[in-house]
Amino acid sequence: MKTLIYNPTQILTVNSEGKNFKRGKELSDIGLLTDHSIVLENDLIKDIIPTSKIDKRKFGNIIDASNKTVLPGLVECHTHTVFAGSRANEFRQKIAGVSYEEIAKQGGGINSTVQAVRNSTFDELVNIVKPRIQNFIKQGVTTLEIKSGYGLSFYDEIKILQVIKHLNSIYEIDIIPTFLGAHTFPPEYKNDNEQYIKIICKELLPYIAKNKLAKFCDGFCESTAFSADQIKTIFSKATELGLQLKLHTEQFNNIGGLKTAIEMNAVSVDHLEVISDNDINLAAESETVLVLLPGVSYFLNYDFAPARKLIDAEGIVALATDYNPGSSHISNISLIMNLAAIKMKMSIEEIISAYTINSAKALNVSTNVGSIEINKKADLSIFDTQEYSDIVYNVGNNLNTITVKNGKVIYNSEMN
Repeated sequence: MKTLIYNPTQILTVNSEGKNFKRGKELSDIGLLTDHSIVLENDLIKDIIPTSKIDKRKFGNIIDASNKTVLPGLVECHTHTVFAGSRANEFRQKIAGVSYEEIAKQGGGINSTVQAVRNSTFDELVNIVKPRIQNFIKQGVTTLEIKSGYGLSFYDEIKILQVIKHLNSIYEIDIIPTFLGAHTFPPEYKNDNEQYIKIICKELLPYIAKNKLAKFCDGFCESTAFSADQIKTIFSKATELGLQLKLHTEQFNNIGGLKTAIEMNAVSVDHLEVISDNDINLAAESETVLVLLPGVSYFLNYDFAPARKLIDAEGIVALATDYNPGSSHISNISLIMNLAAIKMKMSIEEIISAYTINSAKALNVSTNVGSIEINKKADLSIFDTQEYSDIVYNVGNNLNTITVKNGKVIYNSEMN
């Protein structure tokens, strides 16, 4: 059956001309069309044609997008959505001036959430996470990455990945699982780091690969977490087993994570708040996507990643919420976009490209999603505005009114 997205005021195709990502100045080209409509057939984009030439009788299903703006389905490429418990007390400490690293050294931070997740059953975690996923869908997200990393034991890391797998089976969006066992060292291996690394490499990674529980292996390269050499050991095993790589790096300190990730062909490096000027070109000239997380800088009240320098150096820049309980308890995409504009000096067009085609590239799915191009998946987000700048201007407000996944409406604000 053919579906018609009829008569939108604006269509932002984010067309990449087959490249499937955007570098530098290319991020400013969002492929704006007016007076056009979109033809969907089954789960694909079939055509984009002038509205004046449409015979509406040929379509079995018509979605009236009059006075609205159509974007590709948003791609949320960095989240820690599966967590339990609350870290509101730590938030109080942060406001009082205690640093993220100091809280971690006191036994708080990631390990606080680890304890809450370990104390939660599979079913409890599923029920906790469901409304979070529904919230992303309401905002126009059609592809969502979720990491493990709050279990830090064989049983609990596998439990989280099985929760993600189950959620992917019951929601129509694509939920992409990432293994983040190298998030930090669990308390029981605080004084025996190498033993935990052996558990990751000899037990967790082989089991995950064999059972196809994750697409990516991620890690946190930081002075309070894993060294560059330790990350290299873990990533070497992950690569051997067929997992793709992502890395949290250059968040608080430069300890060699960026170079390690790029040398090992990581799909993305995420954070980069303290990337050195000497490494800007190294990052920007690589094929690795640079995922920036302005919500973290806002939530922790520290430096924002140098988006302008990275874009001007021709980097492949993406954006994400980093939704998590400790350093970015923010799931509002409009706020993230606005922070990128105000604090990182990104243009509205760059922000849209970063949250669609480049975020898709950060998950290695940009050949199928992330832009409105013929024969790509029919993933769309339809916003209740005639001017796309409103999406960023209306900070904190969700203007998405319809979410389309694989040609099917999975959220409609007028019906949900």
